[in-house]
Amino acid sequence: MASAPHSTDPADLPPRDLCDAVQAVADGRSSASALLQAALTAADSPANARAYLRRFDAQARLAATAVDVARAANLPVPPLAGLAVSVKDLFDVAGWPTTAASRSLSAALPALADCPAVARLRAAGAALTGHTNLSEFAYSGVGINPHHGTPVNPVTASINPTPRVPGGSTSGGAVTVATGAAWAALGSDTGGSIRIPAALQGLVGFKNTQRLTPLQGAIPLSSTLDTACAITRSVRDAVLVHGILAARTPAPLRKPVHALRLAVPGTLMLDGLDADVARAFDRTLDVLRAGGALIEDLPLGALADLAGLQAQGGFTAAESWAWHRSRLAAQEADYDPRVAQRIRRGEAMSAADYIDLLHARSLWIARVQAELQGFDAVLAPTVPMVAPAIAPLLTNDSRFFAINAMLLRNASVVNMLDGCALSIPCHQPGQMPVGLMVWGPAMADDMVLGVGLTIEAALAAGESPARER
Repeated sequence: MASAPHSTDPADLPPRDLCDAVQAVADGRSSASALLQAALTAADSPANARAYLRRFDAQARLAATAVDVARAANLPVPPLAGLAVSVKDLFDVAGWPTTAASRSLSAALPALADCPAVARLRAAGAALTGHTNLSEFAYSGVGINPHHGTPVNPVTASINPTPRVPGGSTSGGAVTVATGAAWAALGSDTGGSIRIPAALQGLVGFKNTQRLTPLQGAIPLSSTLDTACAITRSVRDAVLVHGILAARTPAPLRKPVHALRLAVPGTLMLDGLDADVARAFDRTLDVLRAGGALIEDLPLGALADLAGLQAQGGFTAAESWAWHRSRLAAQEADYDPRVAQRIRRGEAMSAADYIDLLHARSLWIARVQAELQGFDAVLAPTVPMVAPAIAPLLTNDSRFFAINAMLLRNASVVNMLDGCALSIPCHQPGQMPVGLMVWGPAMADDMVLGVGLTIEAALAAGESPARER
């Protein structure tokens, strides 16, 4: 018997991203409960074995059911439509402990209330599925956790059998999105902790201007640099989730490719690229140039000064030491030694050193912003390498710290700038994931999102880069 022909009607295809899924629920083509069940089934898979630290299945089902009941009564479907969203274990969720994936906080009491970021997601109809794993206290771009194990990068596993890092610190959150266990992942970005795992897993990560999203109720790493933001499957999803987290209506300033004026920095960000990253980045620039974009080399020499500014450990060391010093005195044996070592760098910083750093950063931001005048956005690889293997990093400290520094190098520039940035997949199908970072100064969020939408569409129409799931 001949098999029935496959439907080519887009309405019959499974949702490709959060926006598609929301529309499917609103149109009645699917139910929130059915889509949530698919996500929970994915969360049970071996690929997610170390992605979640604790699951919120019961309350997630209630959220999805509430949306289905509302739709059956012809009431409006909320913006997130009862769909699965994971939460990094830094953010308070009412009734659950927040432990930052650290053994030192294993006795933490359940939170009495949702933090603002979580409350906004819940109010928008999210089905919160659980707290996700991370680099302890969010202090690494690699994603390794000695207490709970390290989630294996699920996207590279389909390309190369060598287990590879997920990227950090939002390691588990990215894995939930890449595997279909969540449509979006709430996380934090202090030096690239949203964009790095997004880049290494072929996802979209948006780091908004810090001041736009509340940080209350989240365990801090650096109060100066921390940003509450999310990993998604597409740029339009990033726009949707950012609007909810920031309680604003984004208005992406979208221009056609031929109207874009883009900068490529000649200092720091293109140094030492591995072959996969260099090839994907060059191909992306070629696609944009073919579409008429004006792409200019920009020296951006101020980037060379960053290493000196942060030679003593920077804001992260100083501010994490202030938060952790009493805990380290009592419980250092319960910390990841690599994390404790980095926090202790702040012990040697004086108040005068910290004030000097604040002043130097202000001057540095002014220099960089002056050089960026007239450009719609800046382009660079999100990270200079594809995901490295996990095994060599578990026991070799010097190798771990060298890789960590490389993974953080480009992304952390934006945090120091108090800027905003997207990481967008720019690799081809079957190749290791590579991220393109589209970035700009503070409060250029709508411009960066608009440029990101244009570039995402141009790449899909030109070279058809993979967005691995």
